[in-house]
Amino acid sequence: MHIAILTFEGFNELDSLIAFNILNRVKKPDWRVSIASPAAKLRSMNGLVVETQASLKDACEADAVLVGSGTKTRDVVADAALMSQLKLDPTRQLLGAQCSGALILAKLGLLAGVPACTDLTTKPWVEEAGIPVLNQPFVAKENVATAGGCLSSHYLAAWFIARLAGVEAARGAIHYVAPVGEKEMYVSRAMENISPFL
Repeated sequence: MHIAILTFEGFNELDSLIAFNILNRVKKPDWRVSIASPAAKLRSMNGLVVETQASLKDACEADAVLVGSGTKTRDVVADAALMSQLKLDPTRQLLGAQCSGALILAKLGLLAGVPACTDLTTKPWVEEAGIPVLNQPFVAKENVATAGGCLSSHYLAAWFIARLAGVEAARGAIHYVAPVGEKEMYVSRAMENISPFL
């Protein structure tokens, strides 16, 4: 089971790395989570440099793909050569997008008939692409999900885990990362947000 987190130059650390951490809470021999990118190294919106672990081709072949966000998402969707490499398919993959990642799914035609959640900055661009934007942190339809707001990334990660490893695995992953003294509240809130879409 390979989950690729598509990450681009100028990425938002909260979106890609929180999901990366939570998704790696699943401990199964065949479970693999990777940061996938067109480049070997990326610089985040705040200057953090990370080495990537998978290519765009690897991401297109993954079982699940989470599209992260960042300050240069509009540059990504304007790059026809780059976008043409993103052969994502919800009939064979789980797809999710965090914040401005929804714009990438929209431009790929993968949100047709699916409303989206995204951040407030990206909202007008997603709407301009013809996708209605909901005022909520998470939505999914069949194999496509979106989350809006950096701190909703754990909802997206929980949805991926619940779909791929079961609800109890999702509850366990969120419980592990939730603040002490608030664990049950965080788990309940996460499950309330994703359960209607499982």
